[in-house]
Amino acid sequence: MKKRLNQLAATAICGNDISSSCLYVSALAIVYAGQYAWISLLMVAFILFLFRKIYGEVVGALPLNGGAYNALLNTTKKSTASVAASLTVLSYMATAVISASESVKYAHSLWNSIPVMYTTIGLLIVFMTIVIMGIGESSKVAISIFIFHLCSLVLLCLFCGYYLFQNGFDNLIANFNNPIEGSITTALFFGFVAAMLGISGFESSANYVEEQKDGIFPKTLRNMWIIVTVFNPLIAFLALAIVPMATIHSNEETLLSFMGQTAGGNWLFYIISIDAVLVLSGAVLTAYVGVGGLVERMTLDRILPKFLLAKNKKGSSYLIFITFFFLCVTILIITKGNLKALAGVYTIAFLSVMILFGFGNLLLKINRKELPRPEKAGIISVFIAIMGVVVALIGNIILKPEYLVIFLEYLIPTLLIVGIMLYRIPILKALLEFIKYLTPNNKSVFENIDKKILRMIQKINAQQFVFFTKGDNVATLNKVLQYIKHNEDTRRLKIVTVLKPNEHLPPNLIKDVEVLDRAYPDIIIEFIEEHGIFNPEKIEELSNKWNIPVNFMFIGSPGDTFPYRIEELGEVRLII
Repeated sequence: MKKRLNQLAATAICGNDISSSCLYVSALAIVYAGQYAWISLLMVAFILFLFRKIYGEVVGALPLNGGAYNALLNTTKKSTASVAASLTVLSYMATAVISASESVKYAHSLWNSIPVMYTTIGLLIVFMTIVIMGIGESSKVAISIFIFHLCSLVLLCLFCGYYLFQNGFDNLIANFNNPIEGSITTALFFGFVAAMLGISGFESSANYVEEQKDGIFPKTLRNMWIIVTVFNPLIAFLALAIVPMATIHSNEETLLSFMGQTAGGNWLFYIISIDAVLVLSGAVLTAYVGVGGLVERMTLDRILPKFLLAKNKKGSSYLIFITFFFLCVTILIITKGNLKALAGVYTIAFLSVMILFGFGNLLLKINRKELPRPEKAGIISVFIAIMGVVVALIGNIILKPEYLVIFLEYLIPTLLIVGIMLYRIPILKALLEFIKYLTPNNKSVFENIDKKILRMIQKINAQQFVFFTKGDNVATLNKVLQYIKHNEDTRRLKIVTVLKPNEHLPPNLIKDVEVLDRAYPDIIIEFIEEHGIFNPEKIEELSNKWNIPVNFMFIGSPGDTFPYRIEELGEVRLII
């Protein structure tokens, strides 16, 4: 039986990413909001609180790996979902490279003889090896890092609090009386915009939800929210209480270790520095685990090449992780370790994914309103949450407009690769026409190429798909055909109804299928009447019998009376 993660393990994997923000987000918020930084951080915590229910509703209804991609895939077009997937992959690539590089730079500050570039690549190799060994090994490493990090933060806060009461509140009062540029509103706005980086990693848990035990996912959201809400504003407040404003600005990149040295001495400085090395390394692990679940799901849906699904004895899709590693190293070499530009890619990609997930929630309410879910986010709260992230996205572009250009330089090639896979049939047909145009009649210079392209098209179209119908009317079945025509490369569809003992075939169903068969001459429609009970075992049986992967099987949205949860049906997709 597949090993699944408990609350601590699942929280540790995503928690290392989001809690690593404590190392830099408080200083970043102070730079832009000054003495009001802790308020900006509380505003961020409020937006994250709203997103807890947004994620809880979507993943509760559709508990499959893929995050925003999964949410949009089951509520709208495959191409729209692919954009969300591309943004998420970009975000994970940036997370891995930035976190690995920053971790090594912290280590370099402790031990100057460490070669930064080679050690960063070595760190990426270490975590690639860990995830290839399996999710169980990944969680053990993540738990160790997570517990040490939380203990370090608690220790830092306690000593800073003790230092404050020992030395008085003069520094705090001086900082709060410090003049700010512009108005308080402007300071809070830009502080909020910068502080939104502090919730990066919140989306990660949704990308490996299938590896978590039942009921664990909403607990990971709650735990991450508590960490962000408690530590980020508290650390910002304590920094203002014990460190002069000018010193905060000059120690922005290593503020926490400087606070540790101020409040506790060199020993606390070293603990916080070591903690930074470890937790940033943990964020690299989060990127690997998150991208693994997402890319595997994309590959199953034929958005990425099939060879990526190759697995080792541990059941790990090792080629996904190896490919991800090489992409990260390529970015590291191209940027020559100067990752400020990549940070802009990370920011825009991450915030865009959050916005798309919010829209996925709205589409779930509209298109899948009968789908059972453990909790629901209110419409108003969803709009407020989306607008909060939109404001943060616009604000970040205003702060660093050049980052948008760099972001597009990374996004466009990614979308091109995905677009080629999504639209490979039209592209191959266009190539055939182009070859015919170039060659004279009856003199096919490119005859072998023609045949190879035709065989390739036939092979892609030969993949069969299945739609399980409960006796839907012709209008509903027409929606199914429309979806398949516009989203899947196939010419073969089985429409299957599973009848219980003594149950009769719905009237007009066969006639409706015949009508659709004539209406869609490019798709061979086969109607099949199966006997038995429609359940996970029946789906698995038919999948093996017809050699059709479960993720190529579709159903309509089940209602409250449906006896199974959607995740119990495997990778079956909702399309109407």
